[in-house]
Amino acid sequence: MKTFLILSIILLVIFLTFRTRLFGQKMPAVKSMNGSSLAYDPYSGFPVYQGTDLGVNYSKTGTILKIWSPPAQEMKLKLYKTSQGNDLIEEIHCIKDTNGVWQVALTGDRKNIYYTFQAKINGKWNDENPDPWAKAVGVNGKRGQIVDMNETNPTDWENDKSPVLNNQEDAIIYELHIRDLSVAPNSGIKNKGKFLAFTEYGTQNSHGQSTGIDHIAEMGVTHVHLLPSFDFCSVDESKLNKAQFNWGYDPQNFNTPEGSYSTNPEDGNIRILEFKKMVQSLHKKGLRVVMDVVYNHTGRTHDSNFDQLVPGYYYRQWEKDGQYSNASGCGNETASDRAMFRKFIIESVAYWAKEYHVDGFRFDLMAIHDMETMEQVAKTLQAIDPSIILYGEGWTAGDSPLPEKYRALKRNAKMMNGVAVFSDDIRDAIKGSVFDDKSTGFASGAMDMAESVKFGIAAAGPHPQIDYSKVNYSREPYTKNPGEVINYVSCHDNHTLYDKLKISRPDASEADLVKMDKLANTIVLTSQGIPFLHAGVEMKRTKGGDHNSFNKPDSVNRINWDWKYENKELVAYYQDLIALRKTHPAFRMKNNEMVQKNLVFLPVNDPQLIAYQLKDHANGDKWAQITVIFNGSDQEKTVVLPGGTWRAALQNHQFKDFEQPCSGSVGVAPCSAMILYQE
Repeated sequence: MKTFLILSIILLVIFLTFRTRLFGQKMPAVKSMNGSSLAYDPYSGFPVYQGTDLGVNYSKTGTILKIWSPPAQEMKLKLYKTSQGNDLIEEIHCIKDTNGVWQVALTGDRKNIYYTFQAKINGKWNDENPDPWAKAVGVNGKRGQIVDMNETNPTDWENDKSPVLNNQEDAIIYELHIRDLSVAPNSGIKNKGKFLAFTEYGTQNSHGQSTGIDHIAEMGVTHVHLLPSFDFCSVDESKLNKAQFNWGYDPQNFNTPEGSYSTNPEDGNIRILEFKKMVQSLHKKGLRVVMDVVYNHTGRTHDSNFDQLVPGYYYRQWEKDGQYSNASGCGNETASDRAMFRKFIIESVAYWAKEYHVDGFRFDLMAIHDMETMEQVAKTLQAIDPSIILYGEGWTAGDSPLPEKYRALKRNAKMMNGVAVFSDDIRDAIKGSVFDDKSTGFASGAMDMAESVKFGIAAAGPHPQIDYSKVNYSREPYTKNPGEVINYVSCHDNHTLYDKLKISRPDASEADLVKMDKLANTIVLTSQGIPFLHAGVEMKRTKGGDHNSFNKPDSVNRINWDWKYENKELVAYYQDLIALRKTHPAFRMKNNEMVQKNLVFLPVNDPQLIAYQLKDHANGDKWAQITVIFNGSDQEKTVVLPGGTWRAALQNHQFKDFEQPCSGSVGVAPCSAMILYQE
C-alpha cells in the first residue's frame, strides 16, 4: 500500500508538470488520493494540512510550534534571547509528520523567547525566518516571538464592542494612513506616528479646533480604513529616530502589527497591545476599524518566509519560462488558488477579526485572487460577525496566469457574495481619469460623463434608464445590490481631490475649485452604494501635486491640521453632507430592486446636468419624495421639477431648511448640487 501511494504521488507530479498549468480549467483546491485520509494540493502534489494550529501554540507549561514545509529534508528551530542579537539559546531539530508539517514541543514556560525556522531543501540550508503564521515578531520582523496573547489585551478588552452597523450600505468609510493623522507639529498629538495617537482625546490644532480621533468622530463617518498596519519591510524599525515613510504595501509578516507604529518595536507584545488600544479607542468613539490587507504579493520574494520554506509554491509562475508572475507590479504575485495559501488568507483575516476586533478588510489588488477564495473569506468573516465589511480593488496591476474568468475582477463582482468592489467608473467620471492629469470629469466641466455618473448613482447595478454603451469603463452592470460597490473620487493613490481639480483646471479660481470639490463628494455621498472618503478631503488636503507619495516624507503626506481652520466652511459642508446621508435612508437602499423602483432619472437633455427623484418614502425615508440635481457647468441651469411644492435642503452650496418653497422649475447654481424634498 505504501509503495502504491508513493507511485501515485509520482504519477500526479508528472501529470502536474505536463498539464496546461493549473489554470486551463477550474481544479479543486485539494483532493484525496487512493482512499488516503490525507488531502493533496493538485498544483504541487503536496499534502495539505487541515489543522488550524500552524505557528506558535503557547502555554505556561509548554509550547508547540508547527510549520508546513513538505519539500524540506530537515528543519531547525532556533531560540534566541533577543530579536536581533547574536544570543542563540539553543538549536532544535524538528520532527516531520506525514502531512508536510514539522513540529517541536518545548517544555516549560518559554514566554517572550524569540525564534526562527531554517529549512534544508535540495541539500542546502535556507535563511532563518519566522514562520508565515507568526503572531508576534521582534524588531524588523526577522525573528518570531513566543507570547501569551492574553497578556497583550488592554484593560476591559473583553467588553470592547464594535459600534452598531445595521446594513452594509450604512457604512461611510474614511481612509487614513497611521502617520498622516498625527505627525504634523500642529496636530496637538503626543504619540506622533503611533497606534497610540488614536487613543488621545481632546487634542487641538493651533486655532483650538479638534484634531485626530475627535475630528474624525465629529465628521460623522462610521469606519476608519487604515492603510497597511501589519508588519511591512520598507521602514527600518531599529532606526525610528531617522525620518522614514511608506504606505506599507510591502508585506513581511501578515499576522502581526507594524513595529514602527509602536513605542517599542523590539518587543512583539507592545505592538500587539497598542494596536488593540487603538481599536478599543476607535470603538469607544463610535468608529469601526477596517484593515487594508495586501495578500496579493509579498515585500520580498525568494527570501520571504514563504519561499524559504516551500520554494515556488506560494507564488504563481508563467508556464512558458517558469518566471514568477507579477500581476501586483511589485515583483511577484501570490497564488490564492493553491490550497495552503488560500488557507493562510482565510485564517489570517479570521485571526485579525477575532483577536483584534477588526470590523472590515480592504483587499489590495483583489483581482489577483480567485473568486472562490474571496467567497470563502466572506463566508468565514460573516460567520464571525455578519456586520464585517469586505471590499477590494477589482483589478490587477498587470497580467496574471490566472484566467480572467476566475479572478475577483470588478466585472465578476455579481458572481461573488459578500464582497464589494471599488468603482473606478464613478471616480473618473466625477473628476477625470487618474491616468491623465489634464482630463476633467463631470464636476470639473466635462461634457461626456453624465451617463457614467448615473451608473454610479445607481450603484453600478441594472437600471432601465442607463445607457451602458456610454459608461466610461463598464458596458454592463456588475453588482447585484448597492452594498457591493464602493463609490469614491479620491484615495491614497494618485492625486488628492483638490490637487487633481487644480491640475486639470488651471483656469479655475480657488472659489470655483471649492465648488467642484463640494459637488464631487456630494455625488458620492448621495449615491447608492458605500461612500468612501480620503482623509483630509474635507479640509482641501493637498500633497503639493504629488500623485504617488508612497515613500515621500511626512511633509508631503501628513495632514496639516491648520487646514481645518483655513477651510472651516468646507469642513462644515462635509459634516452636513454626511449627516444628511445618515439621516435619510433613501440614499442607502438595500437592494437593486428597490433602486430600480424608487430611483427615477428626470429628463434634462443637457450633458452637464443630472437630475433624479427618490420616490415614495424610499427605503422607509421620512421624506416622501426627494429630488437631487447636479449641475456640472459654470452656468446657472433651470430644471423642471416634478409636480407639487418642494422645499430645498441643499441649495447654492449651503445646507439649511430654506423657508421659500418652490414649484414648477428651479434655478441651479453653477457647479453645485441641489436637494429638494416633499414631506
